Order: sequence, then C-alpha cells, then structure tokens
Amino acid sequence: MNGKPSAVPWLTLVGAMALAQSSAANSESWYPYTVDVWTTPFDMSSARDVMQYQPVEKASKAWDICVSFPHLKDAYWTAVNYGVVDEAKRAGVEMQLVEAGGYTNLNTQLSQIEDCVASGADAVIVGAISYDGLNNLVKNIAQSGVPVIDIVNGMSSPDISAKSLVSFGEMGAKIGQYLAERHQNDKERVKVGWFPGPPGAGWVEAGNKGFQSAVGGSNIDVVETKYGDTGKEVQLKLVEDTLEAHPDLDYIVGTAVTAEAATSLLRARGLTDQIGVLSYYFTPGVYQGIKRNLIVAAPTDSAVIQGRVAIDQAIRILEGKPYTKHVGPQLYVIDDSNISSFDRNSSLAPANFKPTFTVKPQ
Repeated sequence: MNGKPSAVPWLTLVGAMALAQSSAANSESWYPYTVDVWTTPFDMSSARDVMQYQPVEKASKAWDICVSFPHLKDAYWTAVNYGVVDEAKRAGVEMQLVEAGGYTNLNTQLSQIEDCVASGADAVIVGAISYDGLNNLVKNIAQSGVPVIDIVNGMSSPDISAKSLVSFGEMGAKIGQYLAERHQNDKERVKVGWFPGPPGAGWVEAGNKGFQSAVGGSNIDVVETKYGDTGKEVQLKLVEDTLEAHPDLDYIVGTAVTAEAATSLLRARGLTDQIGVLSYYFTPGVYQGIKRNLIVAAPTDSAVIQGRVAIDQAIRILEGKPYTKHVGPQLYVIDDSNISSFDRNSSLAPANFKPTFTVKPQ
C-alpha cells in the first residue's frame, strides 16, 4: 500500500477552510473533515493536497490498538485522548492507553510501548517524548509487523507507517505572524518572553524555529527564550523568572500551559492590562482565556481530529485498505473575532470527559 488515497471515499476539496470550521466533530458526524495531506509523506516541507477525510464505517474486527502519550497533565492531551477514545468506540476496536508522566520520562515511554507490543497490540499510536529517542524501538516494532502511527509530536524514524499531525513549525509561525502583524505599524520595539516547551521534543524545536523565523525582521524583540516541561509549576516558575529579569515585558508567548499560568500570575500582580498573553496551541484554558480577554489569540491544530485520524489510519493499515500516510487538520488562529463561531468540538474534549485508558468493543 502507499500513501495515495483512492478516488472514493477521498475527495479533493477546494476552499476547504469553511468546512473545517463548520463540520461537527461528535462521534456520529465529525466526518468528512477537511485536512491537509502531504504529497511527500513525512517531509514537512513538501507540497500538500487539501482533502476531505472519511474514516471507515466500522472495523472488520476488534483490533487491539495501543496508544502512548507523553503525559495527561494538560487539557491538550485530554483532547487527543478524547479523539482516540471516541473514534475507537465508533469504529468498534479495542484501545489501551499508557502515559509516561512527563517529557523527562523517555525510558518510561519506551518500556510502556514494549509492554504494549508484548501483550499483543496489533498497532501502536505514539505521541513521542523525543524526536529521535524512540527510533530503535520503532524499527524493532515495525520489523515485527506491527504498524506504528506518529501522532501530534513527530518522530524522525523512517520506519513509522503513518503520521497524524500538523507542522508545529507552522503553529509557531502562525502566532508569530499574528503578533508581528498586530504591531507592524508601531514605532517602538515590542518585548516578548518566549516559552516553547520541553527541550528536545520534536514539536518544541519545530515550534521555536517557526516562531523565531516569523518574528525575525519585525519590530518584535524576543528578549528571553525559556524551555521547560509543560507542567504548570515549571512554566509558572519560568514566567516568574522572566518577569523579574524583564519588568518591561510586553508579551508572554508560549505553550498553552504557559499561557494559563501567566494569566493567573499577571492577574495576581495587577499586570493584565500591561502584558499580553498568547499561546501557540489550543486548550480549554486558552479558549476560556480568549473569551475573557485574558489571552489574545492561539492557533488551533484540531487536536481531537488528530486522535480520530490516527485510529482510522491504524485500522486501514491493519485491514489492507487505502490510507493516507501523512494527514493533518488545517491550521487557523482563534481570537476574539471568531472565538464564538469556530468548531469547538474539533479542538476540545467535552467538558464532562475524563481521561480514559481503555476501550472495549460493545
């Protein structure tokens, strides 16, 4: 099989952004969903086709799919969790999820995935802690005949079967461009503290490169770049240190956890009107922050959809059906102009959803 979609049910779509924002993402009607498909799979710089994604109606059997996440400490991964869980239920497959507890726990993730495969998983979906650190394991798993799908974070392994993810370089660039355009006519330089996330993670390195490139040549000065795990306490400390070093800061830009931590700190210090906050991805906290005018803007990568697509890719590969090797929802920025009209269900888990680790077919 290859990454070229068959003519049906895959349909090329023009002017797709409106559909991406309007399609409902509940388990009954989330599809067809507008996505980008990389024409050269796994090459983030390659050209793309715009297509409508259509999953299988039902799996032919209750495949056992293992899902590995870096952690479930923030609502972003809860959204991806909801996507894989709800799609597994809809398609009638078994799902088991493991989470490593944080971006410093690569060995934990490796051993969890090994255990999953040893217990009989038919396919593995991995949100990788490290861009390069899982390559040997992925090679061994692939050689054993178990497909590996790369979700959200990105891996450099050539042995993966498919990717369900966007370019975090473009996510960083989106918010960088937004900020640069917001101040393109200002005479004074704009001082920004930038918090891209855990060092060494593929999505973080890409996001940093995209953001720095987008603000280069503008009147945005990145006066501080601080890396750290996406736990709230870690990010809060990084923001506090930056405010001490740069009391004249204009913006805090970074992960969703950074943004959420910053809004609380700025409110406590009476600095909400002085320092703006932006995130380079989207969570319920960011959603509420934008609605309350505490966060300026954030791009969304439709995290729920990435989870759904990864489950469908696994099913298609296992059943020998045509599949796209490299799929990602289209990106767009959410701010006060569209916060009330965008497709919330594609980006956020329902309010009553709790992290779920197993799905058993009914």
